[in-house]
Parts: sequence; C-alpha cells; structure tokens
Amino acid sequence: MSTPRALSWLLAPACVLVAQAPPTAPPINAADQKAVIAALSEKLKARYIFPKVADEVAAALQAKVAKGDFNQPASVGAFTDSLSKALRDLAKDGHFRVRHAPGFKEEPSDSKPLTREEVAQGRLEAAHMAFGLQRVERLPGNVGYLEIRGFGPLEFVSQAYSNAMSLLAGSEALILDLRRNNGGSPESVAYLMSHFFPEGDSRHLNDIYDRPDNATRQYWTDPSVGPRFTGPVYVLTSKRTFSGGEDCAYDFQVQKRGTLVGETTGGGANPGGLVSVGHGFVVFIPSGQSINPVTKTNWEHVGVSPDVAVPAADALRVAHATILRTLLPKEQDPEERQQLEALLARVEKGEPEKPNYAPRR
Repeated sequence: MSTPRALSWLLAPACVLVAQAPPTAPPINAADQKAVIAALSEKLKARYIFPKVADEVAAALQAKVAKGDFNQPASVGAFTDSLSKALRDLAKDGHFRVRHAPGFKEEPSDSKPLTREEVAQGRLEAAHMAFGLQRVERLPGNVGYLEIRGFGPLEFVSQAYSNAMSLLAGSEALILDLRRNNGGSPESVAYLMSHFFPEGDSRHLNDIYDRPDNATRQYWTDPSVGPRFTGPVYVLTSKRTFSGGEDCAYDFQVQKRGTLVGETTGGGANPGGLVSVGHGFVVFIPSGQSINPVTKTNWEHVGVSPDVAVPAADALRVAHATILRTLLPKEQDPEERQQLEALLARVEKGEPEKPNYAPRR
C-alpha cells in the first residue's frame, strides 16, 4: 500500500517521505537524467521560495548538463545523492532532497482530503513510529523527560502528545529532547507548545508564507489543549536538530519559556513539499518561509543557538544536573536533601542509576 500523503514526515529527514529504490533498480541513463533535471528546473522556478535563487540554481544545473556531468548511466542511489547535494550546495538550503519513489503521486493544488483508507493507514504507521515519541520518562529527582524524534501530522499525534504530558504533569521540571528531531508538521509543533503556557495565555508562535499559494498562515497556541505544564523547561538541541525541531526550539527561546542546552541547530527554516520530476524521481522543494512574529526573522542558515552551549552528547547530563542544583535549596528535609546531593554528584559524573532488584526487608 502506498504511504498516505499526510505521513510525509516519517521516512526521511527534512519531512521527506518517499520509499527508496530497491538495490536492484536498473541504472538511469543519460537521457532520463537530463529529462529529470529539465523537469526539476521548471518546478524550481515555479515553487522554490526564492525565485531569483530558483533561476540561478536551474541555470547552474543546466550548465552541469551542458558540461557533460550527466552523460553517463548512473545508479539510482548515486544520481539521487549527487542531485541532492547539488541542490543543497547551489541553493544553500538543507531542505532539498531527491528520492526515487516510482509509486509516488503528486498532490494537485486543490488536493482532496485523505480518504478513509489513507487515514487508517496513517494512524497505523504513526502508531508503529510511537507517534514520534522516542522516550517518555521520569528521571531521578522527579524530572520529566520527553524525546520527540519528529512532529507527525496533528490528526495522528495530538492525543499522544497530551497523554505524554499527562504522565509528566507532576514533574519538578521537564527536559524536552530535540537532539534527533528532523522536523515535521508546524501544526503539531504549535500543539505541543500549547501545553507549556498557562490557560488563557495565548501565544502567536510562527507565520509561514507559502509562495505557490501566495498566502501566509499563522500558528498560535491552542486554548483547548491540556494538561498545562508551567514549571521550568530545558530543551536539548544538536547540529542534527532541523526544520520543525528548530521551530520548536526557537519558539521556546523567543517566548522565553525554556532554556536551550546543547549545540547550534542545522539551520533549515524553509518548509515545503514533494513534487514529481519524472521517471519515478521525487524532490522535496522548499516553497515556504518561516517568519517569527516576535523577531521578524528565522533560523535559516544560522540555526538556533543554545543558551547553554555544550556538546550534544553532554546536554542531557548538564540539563539534569542544572535542575537538581535548583532543587537543592528548596529541600528542607535533611534526609531528602542528602539523597538529592548524592543524586546530583552521580549525575554530574555521568554515572547511570543502578536499579535495585534485591528483595525487600
């Protein structure tokens, strides 16, 4: 069964969901390569968010063709890799990605709602991916921890987000891990963010301008979302954090709702969609641009800078230890304070908690 349109966040980074060509796929000949590039050039001119850059990239690709760069048969994998790299290098945009997906059907501009079968398949695939929730855990010291690998379509993930927040509601503080988050749906980012502001506190989080539609869509917190977590929040980032993951981190930072710990993110603020360029090849073309309503800009090229800069591998330990240090002065019970001090020392050393399986006495 083909993958539902709405599940385009699940199979590859930067929201590109297309099945890879099987290893036995025949090579693509020179004529077909040139046809793909010609079709791609026209799609770039029609859809890429920056028209001037689109013209320049299309001309550069045609120059490569004229120079003979695509005169030899190539494996599907080699062709998609080289074309992806060329697009990203020429446009300086990390969202570009080329894949081979012979079963892909491009959505018309007036695309119809998902069918019942597509919705059912979408829910099943979202469930198989745990709705993008890699870990939901209560760390020692009553610290909540939530790792989100990707922001799936809102209709499939919203309940899972709220359920996770219910499990973490009693935490003293919460750590949101976006270090392996490659992006996804801006609606789902806004929905998750809605859990972190008090009821009645409405926030305008992001705007996205879409070139093909010549329209701007606003993204706000949802007043109906619950539960609400109003305690301290620490957001973990890495160089791998990209697109929608950066949107989420940027929102926490700009809204002064969380402390970012880790590395500067990948720098991709131009969302888009999949287009067919013939011969079974599909390209993710960025057709939109994020515009933050507070800063009037975004994180394209520059990434989102952390408040506390540490290697990504150390970010969880640093955030956890920071939280424990803030809890120590509040603990009045001598025995509880001693246990908290011992826990802090262990976390600072990076020593994992050893579960106790000994029988009770």
